[in-house]
Amino acid sequence: MFSYILYVFIWLISFLPFRMLYVVADMNYVLLYYVFRYRRRVVRVNLCNSFPEKSLKEIVGIERKYYKHMADLTVELYKLWHMSEASIRKRCVFRNTELPQKYFDEGRSVIGVLGHYGNWEWMSSYSLWENDADFLALYKPIRDKMTDRMMKEIRSRFGAVLVAKDDTLRVIARYRSEGRLFLAGFIGDQTPNVHNLNFWTRFLNQDTPVLLGTERIARKYDIPVVSVRMRKVKRGYYEVEFVDVCPHPAELEPGVLTEKHTRLLESFIREEPQYWLWSHRRWKHRREEGKLKKV
Repeated sequence: MFSYILYVFIWLISFLPFRMLYVVADMNYVLLYYVFRYRRRVVRVNLCNSFPEKSLKEIVGIERKYYKHMADLTVELYKLWHMSEASIRKRCVFRNTELPQKYFDEGRSVIGVLGHYGNWEWMSSYSLWENDADFLALYKPIRDKMTDRMMKEIRSRFGAVLVAKDDTLRVIARYRSEGRLFLAGFIGDQTPNVHNLNFWTRFLNQDTPVLLGTERIARKYDIPVVSVRMRKVKRGYYEVEFVDVCPHPAELEPGVLTEKHTRLLESFIREEPQYWLWSHRRWKHRREEGKLKKV
C-alpha cells in the first residue's frame, strides 16, 4: 500500500515546475544535512580519506555542496517522468556526439562507462540525440514491484532500453546477432560483492575493488569503449562529454581497460568532487594483504 501511495505522490509532484521542485530540494537539503544527518559520517570519512591534502574547512565545504547536489538529484529524477523532449534536450546537452557516431558509422556498437557523477539518470535521454543506435541502460531490478515499475517508467521515458544487469551479456549477444547497434551505459564505480573482489586498484587515494564486467564484455566482443562525463553547468543544466578510452579492447592485456576508465573517472571527480555519490559505501571491503586474485 505504501509503495502505491509513493508512486502516486511522485507521479503528481513530477508535474511541478522546476522552480517549485527546487524549493522542495532546498528543504530536503536542510533535513538531510542538519536534521537527519543522513550518512554524514560516511560522507566525511570518504572525503577525508580521498583528499588527505585538504583542510577540514575545505572538506566541509565539499560536503555541503554534495548534499545540496544530492537534494537536486532527487527532484530532477522525478521530474524526468513528465519532462518534455524540448526541456530535457535543453537541460541535458550531449557534446561531441561525433565520437560514438564514428563507431556507429563503422558498424560497431559502443560501451559508455560512467560513474555516479553529475546526474547519471539523465543520461537516459541520449536516445533523443542518436537515431542510428539504441541506448541500453543497465539497471539492477528493485524487489518492490511498484517501485521497480516506477523507476522503469522514469528511466525509459525518452526511449532508453532497460536491461537488467544479469541479462546484459544475453541482450548484447542478441543485438550483435541481429546486426543492431547500441550504446550501452555501464556504471564503472559500483561496489563488487564479497564474491567478486577480483581486481583492485588505487582510486581516490584508497585501495578499491572494481567490477570487471565492462572489460570482460568489451574484450570478448572487441566493443569500443568511451568514458562519459556529465558536467553540471548550473542548477538543472548538464553537459555530457564523451572521451575515447579504447577502440579495440581485445588488443589490451587484462586489467588495462579497467585502469583506463577508472583513472578517467577519478580525474573527473578530483576536478569537481561535489558531484560524485559520496554517501555510497564504496570502500566497505578491505584488500587482503599478500593475497592477489587473478583477473
